[in-house]
Parts: sequence; C-alpha cells; structure tokens
Amino acid sequence: MASVEDVRPLGSSLERSYPVVVRGCLKFRVGQIVYVAFSRDETEMGFAFPKDERAALVEGQPGRFHLPRTSELRFNWVESTLAALDPAEAREFVVDAWRMVVPKKLARAYDLAHPDGPG
Repeated sequence: MASVEDVRPLGSSLERSYPVVVRGCLKFRVGQIVYVAFSRDETEMGFAFPKDERAALVEGQPGRFHLPRTSELRFNWVESTLAALDPAEAREFVVDAWRMVVPKKLARAYDLAHPDGPG
C-alpha cells in the first residue's frame, strides 16, 4: 500500500521538479506543468500518462485506475487509488510521469544514473 510519503522524496529530488500545494493538494511540477497530484485526503494520485494507453490501463485494472474528470480528459492524465499501488510501483509512475514533461536528455541521464529504476 503506497502513501504520499513513499513518493514525496523522489518527486522533490527529480531534476527541475518541485512540490507545490494548491487548494490543499500536493502537486509536483516541472516549470508550470503538473505531472503528479494528490487528492486533498491523499487517497488518490493523478499522474501524467499517455492518452493513447490510458483506456487500456483503466479497463485492465478498474479497481486501481480511473479516468480523470471529463473536463480533464484532454490532458495526458490518469488517476489511481493510492492504496491499491505498492510503493515501488507508485515511484515508477512518478518517474514515468516526470519523463513526459522534461527534455529527453534529462530522462536519459536519470536512466543512466538509476539503471534499476526508482526502487
């Protein structure tokens, strides 16, 4: 069972990433782009995810993942029930979301420095 504390240090340590609190919700940004956000009660984690793969993820594991609100479907975004993820899996989603919003050069450098992933 993952929690915000399992991913907070990682989100804060990724290059160009920084935490913000908006309306009581913790979010991680690169520049002005939000790539991970938690619900106010910290039970849900939304993260950047390719639109073309989103339906398969949600349909394949509906108890763990769900689509964002209708007004947010235009974004590369999916949401998860945090308790349904294990900590290592949650960290992987954070890094994958971060990769979507940083230059490829930074993502490659991270992969070289962390060949086994975020752990």
